[in-house]
Amino acid sequence: METNKNSRSRTLQVVMCALFAAIIAVSAQVTLPLPTQVPITLHTFGVALCAAIGGAVPGTVSTAVYVLIGAVGMPVFAGMKGGFQVLLGPTGGFLFGFIAMAFFCGIRTERLWSRIAVSLGGLAVCYLCGAVQYALLMQIDLLKSIVLVVLPFVVKDALSVVAAQYMAIPIRKALAHTIHY
Repeated sequence: METNKNSRSRTLQVVMCALFAAIIAVSAQVTLPLPTQVPITLHTFGVALCAAIGGAVPGTVSTAVYVLIGAVGMPVFAGMKGGFQVLLGPTGGFLFGFIAMAFFCGIRTERLWSRIAVSLGGLAVCYLCGAVQYALLMQIDLLKSIVLVVLPFVVKDALSVVAAQYMAIPIRKALAHTIHY
């Protein structure tokens, strides 16, 4: 009986991670191109929401799965792009940064404001990864990179992280009641 419950729990975890990776892939397709080659997307919201619902480990695993699926060529990155070359391009640092961000967004704390603060810290890590890779590729200094590919996104992304944390609360409760998640 206990083995059946463990098997069901593992199956549910795999299904949820696959669903979260799919949600992130869909959120990546809502894009607004910019001249910097780093488009405005709903990636940040998708990553934050999935991690806030699933938790640190499932959120991180789901985001890593999303990045791996894109790396092998599936067109799941922004603008229906895929392939390892995307990870080496102007947006690659942000894609890697999403993995770290997912961990932070999934950390459970007792108070919502502290979850939001930790999530915003994860967003800062994502920005750092993205800005560093962009600076190296474009051969510009880090400050100019931050001005070009971080500052235009700060308000939208901060609001996305906060909204994801708020939206995750009723979703987690609904999941807990319906599937004993």
